[in-house]
Amino acid sequence: MSGRGWTNWGRTSRSTPAEIVRPRSAEAVARALRRASAAGLPVRPVGAAHSFTALARTDGVLLETRGLAGLRGVDRDRGRITVGGGTTIGATARLANRFGLAFQNLGDIDHQTIAGAISTGTHGTGGAFGPIASQVVGLQLVTPGGEVLEIGEDDPLLPAARVSLGALGVITAVTVQCVAAFGLAAEERTEVLEPVIAGFGDRVAAADHFELYWFPGTGVALTKTNTRIPAGEVGPRSSRVRRLVDDELLSNGVFELTCRLARQAPLLVPPINRVAAHTVAERAYRAPSHQVFASPRRVRFAEAEWAVPLEQLPQAFDAFRTALRRSRLRISFPVEVRAAAADGSAWLSTSFGRPTGYIAVHCYARDVQRDYFRLAERVFRGYDGRPHWGKLHTRDAADLRGRYPRFDDFLAVRRRLDPGGLLRNPHLDRVLGLP
Repeated sequence: MSGRGWTNWGRTSRSTPAEIVRPRSAEAVARALRRASAAGLPVRPVGAAHSFTALARTDGVLLETRGLAGLRGVDRDRGRITVGGGTTIGATARLANRFGLAFQNLGDIDHQTIAGAISTGTHGTGGAFGPIASQVVGLQLVTPGGEVLEIGEDDPLLPAARVSLGALGVITAVTVQCVAAFGLAAEERTEVLEPVIAGFGDRVAAADHFELYWFPGTGVALTKTNTRIPAGEVGPRSSRVRRLVDDELLSNGVFELTCRLARQAPLLVPPINRVAAHTVAERAYRAPSHQVFASPRRVRFAEAEWAVPLEQLPQAFDAFRTALRRSRLRISFPVEVRAAAADGSAWLSTSFGRPTGYIAVHCYARDVQRDYFRLAERVFRGYDGRPHWGKLHTRDAADLRGRYPRFDDFLAVRRRLDPGGLLRNPHLDRVLGLP
């Protein structure tokens, strides 16, 4: 297939590939890579297109991996599940649940393919838990030369391959180390912002999973605290009508309308945010972990996220809030604040080597304000910020090298696996410093 336009989920990156290939096996991936190499066409893999950067953009071969989906195997004794790289996070979680297993931790969106999620360092929240990639104990990787590698948990390639930006090869299968299925007791409420931010580290330490949302221009935080409970204590699920009202009508339907209104009438953004912050329903409920971690996201947006040392998060947030107030930008989307444990499993993990706080800024997809993202980048760089690999930023290798102790080790692996530079595009060249 050729000549078709491609765009990502957030509508922030577009391209017209010379060819779109949809393989359904590792062998088909290998053939596609060899053909592209022979034709002199660069290749970029893509899953659910949920990265906001130009990481998958190409005028060569776009290799869509969603056909590489499904259960590959379960090791009940060791609590491991293997799925195709094109399987979504949500589908993987549901498959694991069938066998009494669960991801140790997840983010709040589960539409991404598992290969794409780990390749960009996707994470959840919780001071004791690393990113999804830290739960990966095995990968099947098709190299640019067409070799199919089985990378086990003791393989020296795994620390590079867990978070690889699609720069080492195409991930066709992933093995996840799970835990026994568990539930979450969720509590969502509105609190005064300043003490929550000032005590953010304490809140993270006191809870299994803690995060907050802040609507710019308001003085309140919408906090979410999730406590891990045995699977047998989840109780009855909320009714279909209640879920429809809370998640679809209030969280998505009304939010879409307010975003459209804010776009048409920017002067209304502050009062809209104040109303939104004070009218979100407070609730407590229990459900299987994967149903609580992830929420429906129907309203399209663009996003940037910065990882800062956890102990510096209060100062970084306050500096950002001050800069935003002085800018007079009117932003209708909330800011999300989370945390993760120090990660030693993946060289390019944004939490590599340090407990990490995350501050994510968003814009409605129909009203992307680049000045807002530049402001956030300017502030968080001053706090040793690392940008999320799948979210908007303008950093290059000259800046990123100093923020990742194993950056050059990763590049050495890339040179070995892709000496001809088949898996490249301008964005990847910029962030990795490729000649």
